[in-house]
Amino acid sequence: MHYNLAQLLKEPTGSARDYEVDDSFAGPENDTDRAHGWVRVIRTHQSVLVRAELETQVKLTCSRCISQFELRSVLIMEEESFPTIDPATGRKTDPPEEAEGVIHLDAQHVLDMTEVVRQYVLTEAPIKPLCREDCPGLCPECGSNLNKEKCKCNATPMESPVGISGRVVD
Repeated sequence: MHYNLAQLLKEPTGSARDYEVDDSFAGPENDTDRAHGWVRVIRTHQSVLVRAELETQVKLTCSRCISQFELRSVLIMEEESFPTIDPATGRKTDPPEEAEGVIHLDAQHVLDMTEVVRQYVLTEAPIKPLCREDCPGLCPECGSNLNKEKCKCNATPMESPVGISGRVVD
């Protein structure tokens, strides 16, 4: 997800480039995850506006049964990116103060979307990922994955120390 924007930066404001995306990136669990969709880059007065719509496929580990599963989501992105080198003069530029924390083009005017996509995926991923909403998890006694097999240890579910009235039961 690298795009050379050197020529676009020499064009007038409003010029645009469209790119199709079908690429991999290091996801939340450092697996090789996939992104598919489109990116549109529009030249503005001082920068480029990056718009994208990407369908991602990310491998996560279920917080209940510790099995891996795939989470699909659609990311809609809009970010501004500033060049670090002026394409006309070749001199180093200082981005405006409001540009703090945005994507910067490298010295060769290449836009690297990999880290931005990873950050968007991290914000979309659930804090406690579940392979399915009703995942029963692992048996607390023998550790069997209750999605795949019935527990053989006949453990009874642990009773809650809080009774129906909300008071602690002895």
